[in-house]
Amino acid sequence: MLIKKSLLLLSSLFLLTCSILAQEDTASVSTATAVDAALKQDSLSKFDSFNKKMEKLFTWCPVPLFSYSTEAGQTFGLAKFNLFDRYKGDTVTKPSKLSEVATFSTKGRINASVSGELVFKDNKNILLSYINYKKQPEYIFGIGNDVKKEDVEEVQFERVKFYSTFLFLVAKNFYVGVPLDVAWYFNVKPDSGSFLIPEPPAQPVTGYDGGFYLGSGFSAAFDSRDNRYNTYKGAYILAQLVAHPEWLGTTHQYTRFELDARKFFNPWYKHVIALQATTLSNTGNTPFYEMSKMGGDKQMRGYYEGAYRDKILVDAQVEYRMPIWNIFGITAWAGTGRVAPSYGKLSWDGWKLSYGGGIRIKVDSKHNTNLRLDFGFGPHGISGTYINFAEAF
Repeated sequence: MLIKKSLLLLSSLFLLTCSILAQEDTASVSTATAVDAALKQDSLSKFDSFNKKMEKLFTWCPVPLFSYSTEAGQTFGLAKFNLFDRYKGDTVTKPSKLSEVATFSTKGRINASVSGELVFKDNKNILLSYINYKKQPEYIFGIGNDVKKEDVEEVQFERVKFYSTFLFLVAKNFYVGVPLDVAWYFNVKPDSGSFLIPEPPAQPVTGYDGGFYLGSGFSAAFDSRDNRYNTYKGAYILAQLVAHPEWLGTTHQYTRFELDARKFFNPWYKHVIALQATTLSNTGNTPFYEMSKMGGDKQMRGYYEGAYRDKILVDAQVEYRMPIWNIFGITAWAGTGRVAPSYGKLSWDGWKLSYGGGIRIKVDSKHNTNLRLDFGFGPHGISGTYINFAEAF
């Protein structure tokens, strides 16, 4: 009997010890998990704190730019981008934008621009404008969709360009306005033997030596985007007709029509599918430097802007945007486009392909705006790298 009682007592003590040890192990695991979570939260808090400090710095300081290409050499510059609310405490009026960029290259290129979008009370009026000064050698291949890279030639010129349109709200999301377009090309120096100045009796290409161009007309826009600079959903359509008549003092008389249509879908969370289709049409005695040009940092990325030019341009692109972590995101796109002398001479042949991807870094969390780094490509070694603010479209 005594042995049985002793065994029962030992068993009870063993079970009690195991229970205590198990509780201690559980407590240790819980403590370790809590410590890990606290460390992760602390690291995240430090990152968020650092990011907020960088956003404040970004508000005041311009971003340095650097690039290199065979044509331009080393290019140095500064860029500044700001979104701001014009009316304190107003949650209806969308933010306005002001951006500046200036670049200088070791081969004599200068490019300086100031652009802005001022949004007035309750979004009833919007002023879109920019002014640009450019001094550079431009590399041209000719006119048309079938020009060859082997035919490249250089032309030196200086240009001052100003554009502005004041839009009035006439119905929900619908605006109309009057655009003003001014361009002055001077100190133009084509290559000797350039196709711009063929041997007589052939006539020189219109505007080969520059000129002054002043035009105005009519513009209309539909805008239901939730954010003008990083859209998740909505649509945007802009149509403009601008005439450059001789009685306004323009060197050559011509008329330009532009249509830009965009649609945005937000299938889940912060993922975005963005679509864009544009066309530019010039009629009349269109000068060479004002023709519709394919390429650049917004459409047909990867193509040198102006390598393909003619009176008509048509292009389209689709882009997928998705978040990765915290302030970082990525994009991928594909696009196609071509130029032609008229819509009647557009064909299914000769469409150019553009594709690529980019990195996004949020630099303004209040207005949900990104710094973008894009890498664009096309067949036969075509490529381009672009650094800018806000989305391409």
